[in-house]
Parts: sequence; structure tokens; C-alpha cells
Amino acid sequence: MHRQLSLALGLALAASGAAYAAKPKADEATWNVDTALPGKTVRFTVDEGTWMSLDLSPDGRTLVFDLLGDLYLLPIEGGKAKRLTSGAAYDVQPRFSPDGTQVAFSSDRGGGHNLWRIGVDGKDAVQVTKEDFRLLNNPVWTPDGQYLIGRKHFTGQRSLGAGELWLYHSSGGSGLQLTKQKNDQQDLGEPAVSPDGR
Repeated sequence: MHRQLSLALGLALAASGAAYAAKPKADEATWNVDTALPGKTVRFTVDEGTWMSLDLSPDGRTLVFDLLGDLYLLPIEGGKAKRLTSGAAYDVQPRFSPDGTQVAFSSDRGGGHNLWRIGVDGKDAVQVTKEDFRLLNNPVWTPDGQYLIGRKHFTGQRSLGAGELWLYHSSGGSGLQLTKQKNDQQDLGEPAVSPDGR
């Protein structure tokens, strides 16, 4: 009985593995969390939030912040926030480019969390990193606006994981490792760049 059950289980696993391997993979370039998951619209108004990330534009006139997975722009004097991103994607940790024309952010809109950038007009969202296993977050711009530094997470026994800093050209690419994780437990914090870029 044991042998028959083991044989049947082995054949079932082999068949499911072969069926899985035979299935064509979805086109990763076109997969999008906004179109992959069903959803419904819920409308509400808020005048405060918690656990938010925000940044001030270089000219000191506009705030960008995340709230419930979307990005918003708000005049420094206050008023009504203008939505920069929307949808099912979880967009967080916005950072203005040095010239104030773009916002870098972390998003799961392509699957896992990667670094993205978008114009302050809400157009032309570009995926900068294409990491398919490690999570990337906490984007910061270099002072010349050409590169983004992000934290790549490696999880082990610690639920939050430890990170390494990686440098990416704003147009994309495989990146350049800047730091190496000490171990699976200690994180090195969030990236920041000095004003002179050095």
C-alpha cells in the first residue's frame, strides 16, 4: 500500500511538473498588476494619513507623498492633492529628481517591487529595474539626475531582511552593486547621497 501510494504520488508530481514546464510563461514585459487582478472602485475622502513617505521638490513649492499605494502632489501651502499614480499597483517612497521634472518610486506594478520613475505630469512611467526575485525600494537620485540608488532586500531568518545598495542608470540596466550585506540579520539603513554626489 505504501509503495503504491508513493508511486502514485511520484507520478502525479512528475506529471504536474511536466505540465507546468510545458505551459508557456506569460509575457513578463506586458504583465501588469492593474490588469491582472479583478477589483472594484471604492471612493472616500481623507485629510490625514499615517505611514507615509514624502519628499519636497527642489524648488520647495511641491510635496510628493504616498497614501494607500498611490502617489500624490500637493502645493507646499496645502490645498487639494493631485493624484500622480493610481490603480491596483502599490506605489510608495516617492523622490523628486534633482531638476524636479520626475519622481522615482518603488512599485509592484510589474510583479515584484522595483524602482520606477514618472514625469510630474503623471505620464511616461518607466520601469528602471527589472529584479524578478529580490525586492528593490528606497530610491534616491544622484545629484546629476542620471542615476538611482536603491536598496535590494535579501531575506533570511529576519522577516524584514537585510539590504545591499545598488546603483542604476535612470534608463535601466543591470545595475552596479555598491555595498554587500553583512549577514541575513543586519540591515544598513536607507540610502542617501551627499549634495556633491561623492
